[in-house]
Amino acid sequence: MKAIIIEDEKLSAEHLSNLLRKIDPSIEIVANYDTVKKSIDSFKKGVNADLLFVDVHLADGISFDIFSKVAVETPIIFTTAYDEYAIKAFKTNSIDYLLKPIGLADLKSALEKYKKFVSLGQSVILENISNAYQNLNKQFKSRFMVKMGDTISTVKSEDISYFISEDGVVLLIKENKRYVIDYTLDNLETLISPDIFFRINRKVLLNISSIKKVSPYFNSRLKLNIDSLNEEDGVVSRERVNDFKAWLDK
Repeated sequence: MKAIIIEDEKLSAEHLSNLLRKIDPSIEIVANYDTVKKSIDSFKKGVNADLLFVDVHLADGISFDIFSKVAVETPIIFTTAYDEYAIKAFKTNSIDYLLKPIGLADLKSALEKYKKFVSLGQSVILENISNAYQNLNKQFKSRFMVKMGDTISTVKSEDISYFISEDGVVLLIKENKRYVIDYTLDNLETLISPDIFFRINRKVLLNISSIKKVSPYFNSRLKLNIDSLNEEDGVVSRERVNDFKAWLDK
């Protein structure tokens, strides 16, 4: 198998090359590029391989610029320094990612995934890469406009204790103050950071900082102690318990 490494850190490129040789000495590194420009120029000249290892950030820009300027009919495994949550999009949508510093076991797993994905059409792969990039760079809502009588003000997202759906309306709760907002909980889940907020049941979407205590509850559920939230609404539904625990442990 022939591979191309697109990486602007020399030590990282050498480390990846050494790992590849350990896994499979027959893998040939045919080229190593450290900029978007060099990569584009080389691909335009017809340089190609069976697999690309591509760092997200290069010395002269974002590596996705390469694929917007030239058609590259080669599967891609990304290498990146993004944290675990931010790069979930790559894990789901593209061939795979390698989080720096790259480990031998992770590289082996990525190569196995490549073998499974290689049967996909390249158009599907590139479409998935585009979707992953958009998700990765998504900006979450930082504040909400609220009204109290004739007064309009804003509430920072990180200052919100929780959102709750009651009687067909959604309320924003901050320091025990309740504001009606024109969003559904389903909408809010896509607008606010999932690092900070979690929907514990069909009624409540809460801020991790509002949780004072977590206790076991009957029927394999969890009960949360949160200011101004009654006991019934502060229960994590059974089907969400595992995801909730994983969220707490990020």
